[in-house]
Amino acid sequence: MTDIKKKTGPADEPPASSATAAAPAPEAIRAIPVRHYGRYVAALVAIALLASLVYAFSQGKINWGAIPDYFFDDRIIDGVGQTLLLTALSMLIGVVGGILLAVMRLSKNPVTSSIAWFYIWFFRGTPVLVQLFVWFNLGLVFEYINLGPVYKDYWSSFMTPLLTALLGLGLNEAAYMAEICRAGLLSVDEGQTEASHALGMSHAKTLRRVVIPQAMRVIVPPTGNEVINMLKTTSLVAAVQFYELFKNAQDIGQASGAPVEMYFLAAAWYLIMTSVLSVGQYYLERYYARGSSRSLPPTPFQKLRATVLSVGRPKGGIA
Repeated sequence: MTDIKKKTGPADEPPASSATAAAPAPEAIRAIPVRHYGRYVAALVAIALLASLVYAFSQGKINWGAIPDYFFDDRIIDGVGQTLLLTALSMLIGVVGGILLAVMRLSKNPVTSSIAWFYIWFFRGTPVLVQLFVWFNLGLVFEYINLGPVYKDYWSSFMTPLLTALLGLGLNEAAYMAEICRAGLLSVDEGQTEASHALGMSHAKTLRRVVIPQAMRVIVPPTGNEVINMLKTTSLVAAVQFYELFKNAQDIGQASGAPVEMYFLAAAWYLIMTSVLSVGQYYLERYYARGSSRSLPPTPFQKLRATVLSVGRPKGGIA
């Protein structure tokens, strides 16, 4: 019989030399950050401009001490409450009207679609202040309002400053919200609607259960901007004698002899309210973005926590 030779393998190879086993580990990579001198120059220029602006305001003939004296005045606080109330009610009218107009605009009925188009064209094409004055002076056209046995009165008594403000702001906002809602509804794939109808769902139920929840991701961001814009637009209703924040601050300024100071006070309150609304808009957008991204973006508190925890850690290099 012939002998079968054993095959040589890795086990038969000679062991590595001691010199190879004792080879030193590679040095750690030391990353040197690139220096952006242009950024430093731009930051210095911005700081210098800001400092010069602050200095110019400090040297002006403005009584800054009057602002904290009236900041929490009862009339100012009441004006803030009226501003928030008017913003909420006007946006409610705008959102409900916008959804209705968006559905009418997308309808296959040419009459309802044309009516919605004309409404949007008219209210987006005329300024809000003009609309407020038109509503306030419609008594020249309608001497009195007659709703039969329910209500009957002169138009001048019926059209109060609050009702004028709600109609002027709310109906104008409905035109913009209609386009926002229409864009959100069109962003949902048509296959979603077809699948819902195939399952036996009605058109209304499809909108409520399938289309609108998916469209909210597109609708929420511009709606948040509209809320903030509405909060600032409420200052226009001072022209129709509605006493909100700007009107009360204006009256206090005329009575105290510090009109410019009260304008700065009103601006500070508007900044506070818009900042709070911006935070609410951020978390609302984050809530409706859950189904569109694998990981949600970090919140401002999470970013701050990560920044604080990263302080003191070694930078660059691989240990």
